[in-house]
Amino acid sequence: MDLRKIKKLIDLLDESNLAEIEIKEGEESVRLSRMPKNMPMQQMTYAAAPAQAAAPAHVEAPRPAAHPPAPSASHSDTAHIGKGGRELPDGHVLRSPMVGTFYASPNPESPPFVKVGQAVKAGDTLAIIEAMKMFNPIEADVSGTVTAVLASSGQPIEFDEPLFVIS
Repeated sequence: MDLRKIKKLIDLLDESNLAEIEIKEGEESVRLSRMPKNMPMQQMTYAAAPAQAAAPAHVEAPRPAAHPPAPSASHSDTAHIGKGGRELPDGHVLRSPMVGTFYASPNPESPPFVKVGQAVKAGDTLAIIEAMKMFNPIEADVSGTVTAVLASSGQPIEFDEPLFVIS
């Protein structure tokens, strides 16, 4: 199914009072559901926690000292420590909102959504994270230039893991 169709379905879901929508085209199907707007963020992260426990053995174990907890209100531009304790370039760090599998392009034959040095606007799709058989677009939350892409396509992603740096 085309990513533009999926985005239109997301917009339709946002504009309606529906809590869930499922569309089937031949063998492909897409199911979208929304969380209630009054649902606290902690409940959402709690639901994602069991997926980490069931991760394949090749996924690195969490390192408490190398990955400080995220700020409570929003993701900070000042947190410049990435996966494995490496320092990130200066700029706005876009972090993963969920646990899943990172994809840099809509399909393996397509070029990546963005490359280092590319200018992006807030709302532009930068990548997709697959979580529970759902493909979730990851959009830029600021305008600027992509200075670093920190994840590889097909790589398992943890909640709050740095994905991009935009300056």
